[in-house]
Amino acid sequence: MATLIAIVLAAVLTNNFITVRTYGICPFLGVSKKTSSALGMGVAVTVVMTLATAVTYPIYEYVMVPLNFAFLEIIVFIFIIASLVQMLEMIIRRLSPSLYNAMGVYLPLITTNCAVLGVCELVIGDMSSIIGDVAMNYGWAVLYALFAGLGFTLIMVIMSGMREKMNRVKVAKYLNGFPISMVMASFICMAFMVFTYIA
Repeated sequence: MATLIAIVLAAVLTNNFITVRTYGICPFLGVSKKTSSALGMGVAVTVVMTLATAVTYPIYEYVMVPLNFAFLEIIVFIFIIASLVQMLEMIIRRLSPSLYNAMGVYLPLITTNCAVLGVCELVIGDMSSIIGDVAMNYGWAVLYALFAGLGFTLIMVIMSGMREKMNRVKVAKYLNGFPISMVMASFICMAFMVFTYIA
């Protein structure tokens, strides 16, 4: 139970991919204008993160390492992530055309989202600095990816809510648009820094 709590806290709060690692900033700033599209993007990234980890972890551990092809991990991981994103894009286009249109170019960009590749790389590496002396296995890796995606979604939704509120207030001319978004992002990151002292 302690391991589960450590993984959840690390993935969602203390090592959040956006606020602490600053991975996935492109969709964070680009898709967070509306809560509905931010939530959709967060769910899509969570699905891709979880599936990518579920596929890449066993391929790395049981195929690439024994055959001494571990040095090709990034190329193989990107190929797998791109394939998963293509499948997800086709599913979203068929099931929810409005969500597909709202995501626009950011949906295919999940392929190059460093948060997705980052979680795949992180779970095959040394996790001791994140979750203590826990031996990483397939189950923990997939669970970490799932909660990392949920942490990503949480920050996306918080940012989109703040941006929707900001659109209803008068902002100084020089801060309007992207500058005020960066200020809000900074405050979110500072607020989440408090969680790094939990460990």
